[in-house]
Amino acid sequence: MTAPSTVPDATTIESLARQVVKEHPPREVPLTELMGAWYDAGLTWVHFPVGLGGLNAARALQPLANSIMREAGGPEPRTVNTIGYGIVAGTIRRYASPEQAAALLRPLATGEEKWCQLFSEPGAGSDLAGLATRAVRDGDGWRISGQKVWNSLAHIARWGVLLARTDPDVPKHKGLTYFIIDMHSPGVEVRPLRQLTGRAQFNEVFLDGAYIPDSQRFGDVGAGWIVANSTLGDERTSLGDRVPARGSGAIADALELWQRYPERQTPVLRERLARLWIRAETHRLTSNRARVSAATRGVVGPESAITKLVGSELTQHIYEFCIELLGPEGTLIDTYSPDAPDDESGPTGIQRKYLRSRANTIEGGTSEILRNVLGERVLKLPQETRNDKRIPWRDVPR
Repeated sequence: MTAPSTVPDATTIESLARQVVKEHPPREVPLTELMGAWYDAGLTWVHFPVGLGGLNAARALQPLANSIMREAGGPEPRTVNTIGYGIVAGTIRRYASPEQAAALLRPLATGEEKWCQLFSEPGAGSDLAGLATRAVRDGDGWRISGQKVWNSLAHIARWGVLLARTDPDVPKHKGLTYFIIDMHSPGVEVRPLRQLTGRAQFNEVFLDGAYIPDSQRFGDVGAGWIVANSTLGDERTSLGDRVPARGSGAIADALELWQRYPERQTPVLRERLARLWIRAETHRLTSNRARVSAATRGVVGPESAITKLVGSELTQHIYEFCIELLGPEGTLIDTYSPDAPDDESGPTGIQRKYLRSRANTIEGGTSEILRNVLGERVLKLPQETRNDKRIPWRDVPR
């Protein structure tokens, strides 16, 4: 399919999307074929360059394309490769060479090659810049040794984005370098971690001298913190941007339960539900404003922290309401097996969503860290005192 010669508008995007789903019916063709056609038409990330899954269009037009895919019976595109779409793709576009980006983005878009994020460590979570995983020069590449944790989907990932320390003799933010690593490389061991829900989607990853060619480095040596912040901004936007249409998503679960149990309705619960609905609608509108702002500037700004912070806490409040409405039934769960299908639509789906929501205020930056981001970068408040900011990482007490 040939990309349009002018900057596409909504009419062009809609026409292209309908053409793709007509020629590749989502209910009839393999997923990889469908998403490959979607990528080739420039509809995966409409704001990306032509040839890299985009059309150089306005980012605000992406929901239009995605809605046509869903209407035709296809998936919400980002669910095909959650971390690849929402967290990694933007970093690849900004920091990979055009040839490297082309080689990585298409199999990411089709879901053939899953991605994971190797940032957090047992001793470096919110203080990510304090990480200890080392990258040491070895000829034309690097040897990586250390441990990462809370790595979603690492057990099925082909590639991971990795932040490692290349210079321990400078302050902690200065000595980091950003890489991508083949998760099938010798020296990479993935161990799943069982979650509160019973599932095992998080992992810890052990790196024992794993080799990475220097060609798989993004950004300059020692400039990894800059690249990582690009990734983290995309992650927060992705988490905060998962805002469904008006009245759907988590608040729809609460409304459905409310209708199911009229005998449990009280004036107090009715007021709580109304307030939650208002907050959900406010969050949706705020997220739309943030999306337009990011599209206008072309980069993700600190407003991503607002949408992520508000959305994660709101989701928890909604499912707390649901569990209270369920009463004793809310203590039940159908299965606690890590091998059970990852399906939250079953008879105790609300309970599982409630348990899963506990992670919302931790993943993608804790609520405390996001409030610091907003205070320092939006409100321009004085930064917190950081005694280790200017001393070499090697000398930081641990």
